[in-house]
Amino acid sequence: MECHKVNMQTLEATAKMMVADGKGLLAIDESTETCNKRFAKWGIPQTAESHRLYRELIVNTPGLSESISGAILYDETIRQEMNDRIPFAEALAARGIIPGIKVDLGAKEMAAFPGEKVTEGLDGLRARLAEYAQMGARFAKWRAVFAIGDRTPSHGCVEANAHALARYAALCQEAGLVPVVEPEVLMEGSHTLDMCSEVTERVLRSVFRELYAQRVKLEGMILKPNMVLPGVTCPVQESVEEVADATVGCLLRSVPAAVPGVVFLSGGQSGELASARLNAMNVRHKSRLPWELSFSFGRAIQEPALEIWHGNQANVIPAQKALYHRAKCDRAAHRGEYSATVEADHEMSVQDEVDYLAYAGGAR
Repeated sequence: MECHKVNMQTLEATAKMMVADGKGLLAIDESTETCNKRFAKWGIPQTAESHRLYRELIVNTPGLSESISGAILYDETIRQEMNDRIPFAEALAARGIIPGIKVDLGAKEMAAFPGEKVTEGLDGLRARLAEYAQMGARFAKWRAVFAIGDRTPSHGCVEANAHALARYAALCQEAGLVPVVEPEVLMEGSHTLDMCSEVTERVLRSVFRELYAQRVKLEGMILKPNMVLPGVTCPVQESVEEVADATVGCLLRSVPAAVPGVVFLSGGQSGELASARLNAMNVRHKSRLPWELSFSFGRAIQEPALEIWHGNQANVIPAQKALYHRAKCDRAAHRGEYSATVEADHEMSVQDEVDYLAYAGGAR
C-alpha cells in the first residue's frame, strides 16, 4: 500500500507538470501509415530514416521546452536514436521535455456496428507499458474516435470505447505512467455545434463512469478531448467566442474537478484557429475553472514546419523556427495572452538565435 501511495504521488506530480506554466504537449506520435501520407503530400521519402530525421528536427528545436512540457512518441521513434546515438526519450528528458508514448493499436471497425470503430490494443498492454517505462516514458496516450451521424455514436460504441480507455488508464497507473485519455468526437460531418456539445458530453460522462469503475486515480491522469465544434460541412460556423463558451460549458458539466488538466487535440483545425479558440476559453473562463485548459496539438503545431522542411536538411533551421513559433503561440493561448501581435511575432530570444546558429554550424 505504501509503495502504491508513493507511486500515485509521482503520477500526480507528473500530471501537474504536464500542464504547468502555460505549457502543453506536442504530439509526434503519428503511425507509420499516417506519417507516410503526410510525407507523400510534400514529396518526402516514406522511410524509417525520414521519420527519424523529421522527429530529430523537432526534438532539436532550441527553446522548444519554453512552451512544450511533454512530447508523445510513436513506437518506432522511442526505439530510434538521434544522430549522436542518444535515444529519443533520453534526448527529450535532457531538454526538459517529458517523454510519452502512444500505446493503442488504432481504431478498427466495430463488429455489429457498421460505420463505427473501437480502439484495440489491450492485449499484451501490461508488458508493453513496462517496456516503455523502462525506455524512459513517463506518460502514455490512448485514442478513441466517435463519428456523429444520424444514428451515431451508438450507446454500444460509446460504452465499448469508454471501457477500453478506463482499462488502459488503470494499467498505465499500475505501470507508473500518467494516462492521457483521448476520447475524440470527430469534426467530419454537417452536425451543429449543439449536436457536438450533446455528443461530447455523453461521451465524457461515459468515460468518467468507467474510469471510476476501474479505480483510476483522477488526480494522476490527463484528459485529451476535442473542442466542441460544428461539423466542417455545417453551414453555420460559430465564432471563436461561441466555440469557447460551448466547450467550457460542456466540460464543466462532465469533467470532475480532480482532473489536473484538459489538453485539447487540434483535430484538423488550423494552427491559428486552434490557438484563438483555446485563448478565448482561458480569457473568458480561466478564473472559474477547476483544471488547466491546455493543448496537445500535432498537425496544428507541426504542419508549417513540415511544409518548410520538405525532406530537405538544408531547410531544418527555418522549419524549426516555424515549429518554435507555433508552440509559442499555443503557450500564449494557454495563458490567455494570444493575440494578432503574438501571431505576427516570429522573433526569437537572443539566446535561442545563438543556439540556432550553433546547431546550424554543427549540422554542416
